[in-house]
Amino acid sequence: MLKLMKLEMRKFRLSSYIYAALLATAVIFILMCTFSLNAEMREVFPIMNYENLFTILDVLVRGTYIVFAAVLLARIVIEEYRSKSINVLFMYPINRKKLIAAKLLVIVVFIFSAYILTNLAVGISIYILNQFISIIPEPLTLSMVFRTLTTIVMSALATSFLSLIPLYVGMRKHSVSATIVSSFLVAAIVCQTVEGFNLFSIVAVPVSMALLGAAVAYFSIRNVERDDVL
Repeated sequence: MLKLMKLEMRKFRLSSYIYAALLATAVIFILMCTFSLNAEMREVFPIMNYENLFTILDVLVRGTYIVFAAVLLARIVIEEYRSKSINVLFMYPINRKKLIAAKLLVIVVFIFSAYILTNLAVGISIYILNQFISIIPEPLTLSMVFRTLTTIVMSALATSFLSLIPLYVGMRKHSVSATIVSSFLVAAIVCQTVEGFNLFSIVAVPVSMALLGAAVAYFSIRNVERDDVL
C-alpha cells in the first residue's frame, strides 16, 4: 500500500499542492490578522481571548481543507474516471479497491498533515504577533495549549475523513464540478458557528463525522471491481 501511495504522489506531483497549502496558510493568517486588528471585523468576529481565536482559526482551516480535499479528489480520482485513464491502472494485476484506497489514503494523510501544520503555523504566528501588538490581553496557559492541541488533532482526523464525502457525489456521474460544489455544501454545514459555539467542540461530533466520511468513501468504491469504466 505504501508503494502505491508513493507512486500516486509522484504521478500527480503533490509537491505543487504543498505550495498551494502554504499559500492557503498565508491567506488564513492574513484573515486572522484582519479579524483581530480591524475594529469593524472584531464586532463580527469577536476575538476576546485565545479560545475565541483558536475556534475561529479552526473553522477557517476546516472549511479551506474540505474544499482543498475535493480538488485533490477531482484530480486524483474523478478526473481519471472521466478521462478513462483509470483503465490503464486497472490493467495491472493489482486489486482495484487497493488502487483506489491508496489514492484516498494519500488525500487523507495530506489533509490531516496540512490541517495540523496550518493551525500550528497560524496560531504560533498570531501568538508571536500578540507579544508586539496587544491583540489578546489574557495570557496563554499551558493547559489551554494542550487542550487546543487535542482539539486540533481530533478536528484534523475528522476533517480528513469527512472531506471524502464529496467523492460519493462525484463518482455518480464522474463529475469534477459536482465534487467541488458538494464540498462547499459540506463545508457550509460543518463550519457553522453560532455565538462562538461550533458542533466540532463536542467530541462525539468529529468522531461521528470521521466515521461517516470513511463509510461514504467505502460505499463509493465498494463496487469498483464490478464497475465497467468503458
